[in-house]
Amino acid sequence: MEQGQIDRREAAASAKARLVYPQQVQIAGRTRDLAMFNLAIDSKLRGCDVVRLKVEDVAPHGHAVDRAMVRQKKTGQPVKFEMTEQTREAVDSYIAATHKKPGEFLFGGRRGRDRPITTRQYSRPVCQWIACIGLDPSFFGTHSLRRTKATLIYRRTGNLRAGA
Repeated sequence: MEQGQIDRREAAASAKARLVYPQQVQIAGRTRDLAMFNLAIDSKLRGCDVVRLKVEDVAPHGHAVDRAMVRQKKTGQPVKFEMTEQTREAVDSYIAATHKKPGEFLFGGRRGRDRPITTRQYSRPVCQWIACIGLDPSFFGTHSLRRTKATLIYRRTGNLRAGA
């Protein structure tokens, strides 16, 4: 399969997941997964950066902010991103349900409150998100979520600068 076909397939799956998955998560009451899903799409961060988010990165005063900035692990460069209202609501619900405090990792792992979930633990729900919309998870991964927002902006406007 050509690279272009794979890229189109990833973009289509990510866009479809954005429309279908949140409703299923809300019904199931899985606030962590919904917050993680929405943050991954809005932030366009690599999986290693999503799992390392701290509460104060997205909700410094106890509530999610409109715009956040984090430093990428790989490049060391700061990245600014906007969070949609849907994402802010999901993050606020998750923080309230888990009683997260500033200084803690937003998505704490089983190894203790002072350690984040692993990228492998993060990849499991991503595979579930892809499978729940009827696609083969072996074709997609955590990196697929990075392209979603750009794809959605381009489809709506025909111009990537419109979302900047």
